[in-house]
Amino acid sequence: MRCRHCQCALSLPMVDLGTMPPSNAYLTGAEQFANEKAYPLKVWVCQYCWLVQTEDFTKADELFTADYAYFSSTSASWLEHARQFATQSRVRLGLNAQSFVVELASNDGYLLKNYQAAGIPCLGIEPTTATANVARQLGLEVVSAFFGKMLAERLYTQYRQADLIIANNVLAHVPDINDFVSGISLLLSDNGAVSLEFPHLLNLLTQCQFDTIYHEHYSYLSLHTVQTILHTAGLRVFDVEQLPTHGGSLRLWCCHQQAQYETYDSLQQVLALETQARLTSPVAYHGFQQRVVGIATKLKDFLQQCHAEGKTVAAYGAAAKGNTLLNYAGIDSRLLPVVYDAAKSKQGKFLPGSHIPIVSPDLLVNNPPDVVIILPWNIADEIKAQLRQQCHTALTFVTAVPSLIISE
Repeated sequence: MRCRHCQCALSLPMVDLGTMPPSNAYLTGAEQFANEKAYPLKVWVCQYCWLVQTEDFTKADELFTADYAYFSSTSASWLEHARQFATQSRVRLGLNAQSFVVELASNDGYLLKNYQAAGIPCLGIEPTTATANVARQLGLEVVSAFFGKMLAERLYTQYRQADLIIANNVLAHVPDINDFVSGISLLLSDNGAVSLEFPHLLNLLTQCQFDTIYHEHYSYLSLHTVQTILHTAGLRVFDVEQLPTHGGSLRLWCCHQQAQYETYDSLQQVLALETQARLTSPVAYHGFQQRVVGIATKLKDFLQQCHAEGKTVAAYGAAAKGNTLLNYAGIDSRLLPVVYDAAKSKQGKFLPGSHIPIVSPDLLVNNPPDVVIILPWNIADEIKAQLRQQCHTALTFVTAVPSLIISE
């Protein structure tokens, strides 16, 4: 395989998570178990541009299907994050009724509805039918397609160039990252701005967040590498924010090379952190596999101990990251009989690989287990607060990444 950005041959492996099904390929019935598709999940590091990336075994249209089950509006904290961003961007860029906002991977309208409410013309691009239809029910206009240069040319003609392009938590999901970024450059107005959010590679490495690795995430991104990719498309980064979301993310504010945006000190500050962590050296990636093995082993040992002691255990949050963790650790319904999730799109289905049934959190409230394994550890505080309020008994909460933590 060659690097998906610079085409150099890849020779530095970071981690091999074995063979598992796509993390969002939830199953609707037990009859599907035998024919479930699974693919190798390996991550390589390009030693020229330092893009960290999965080895190509799947295509985007096989992963982001019409019944894609991830709905952004399920999390209250994420909705608040979106609301705050919409307010911030309106003020920062002076957006008004004459502006035009485009969001790439607009999902169920969780973010664009804030611009709509403010009277700002907006358009969503969302390839998954189920989420796009929910957004349309909110009155939002959505184009159902994968974004790239070809679609950008059509949008440029059919609509106009955008004053703000939002591509939050999507850059990692695109197999042809060069085509995607070129499309952004084409669709962006001369003095427009782009917001890119993505989980920071620095945190993935330092906290061993290996469960954020799955087939749908083609790339694992640093500021250094994204800046390089943007430069090839005539774009530059003028500001960087460090965010707590998804275990630690970056928000990049970008524009055309010649646009009149001042470059902030934040850019050099984050680049200095990456240099200190040696992200552009093979040493940063050595030993990651062994740390992954340790995390998976500790969780499985803990569950086996609970089983031996007769404790009832359940998981909360049928998140993609949880599927990577459970499948790599070899945990199935024998050790973890059920997972609770608030998303109705997932209830009644089964986790890919482990085949653990997904049910409504109402059942947890009525019959709470002794131990709750929180799989989406990035919103653990939100989940704990909800369950403490709803349940009338003390619960023991467990998260496995970056280390096994047990709390009341």
